[in-house]
Amino acid sequence: MAEHYLDDSVVHAFWDRDHPARLEIASGDTVTFACKDASDAQITPASDANAYVGFDASRAHALTGPVLVAGAEPGDTLEVEILGLQHQGWGWTAFKPRGIGLIPDEFEAPYLQHWTLDGDACRFRDSDEVRVPFEPFCGVMGVAPARPGRLPTAPPRANAGNIDIRGLTVGATGYFPVLAPGALFSTGDCHAAQGDGEVCGTGIEAPMTVTLRFRVRKDLAVRELQFTTPSPLTRADSAGYFATTAHGPDLYENARTAVRDMVAWLAANHGLTREKAYVLCSAAADLKISEVVDAPNWIVSCYLPLSVLHG
Repeated sequence: MAEHYLDDSVVHAFWDRDHPARLEIASGDTVTFACKDASDAQITPASDANAYVGFDASRAHALTGPVLVAGAEPGDTLEVEILGLQHQGWGWTAFKPRGIGLIPDEFEAPYLQHWTLDGDACRFRDSDEVRVPFEPFCGVMGVAPARPGRLPTAPPRANAGNIDIRGLTVGATGYFPVLAPGALFSTGDCHAAQGDGEVCGTGIEAPMTVTLRFRVRKDLAVRELQFTTPSPLTRADSAGYFATTAHGPDLYENARTAVRDMVAWLAANHGLTREKAYVLCSAAADLKISEVVDAPNWIVSCYLPLSVLHG
């Protein structure tokens, strides 16, 4: 079982089963990936919101890979054990009107929030209002797709990809369906923290060093990504929660309403600007489907851990 290193000198922002592998490994080997931030270094600690407005979206995600795992064949499962994620001291969260996210058009101007990452804490660089635990994961982890051709990374697919699952943190193990010979695994889009839903369209985006161990499983078949994750789900679960709810027949609209009300509560009760409240929701608040059985209305709840407001 060998150890390998893959730098970020060459990245790709697409999925393609015919894209050549940068590294070939054996089952059981470990790879340490250097990963750029999701903007492919177009946003830096010196950037303002204009950098987010004007950045080249075709470079988004900036994946490191692919890694070919010898012996992996379609129908197998690629087991990926997450051993380590290390930050580089900074990260960012941003949104813009008419951009992605749940309620971007309720803001008049783009906004970029810089974060200082210090040990196991994430703080607003320009204030001491919040402290979010450093709970990192790779927003994008995936194998080559089954179909030929070049595919964008934005939507998640059967190959996983842009999954943004915060449970895939250190100590977790993912099980990916092998869809092409060698699996051809790539990763990137690392987040220092994120609430379930990534409601403003970005988590705490950050460059990181990621260490993964790979095994080919011939004894296991999965249709899509499955995973195990350690508990607790978040270290922020230490001081209770405040939650907003919304009802209606459309889960997406319910999610929008619950987030809208959480932003309003943070602004009214904790002195945050609406912009800071929105990015905090993306970094730390969890959207949950609380009830989906009593037609015609379902319930979505938005939970914010109160510990993040202690600063």
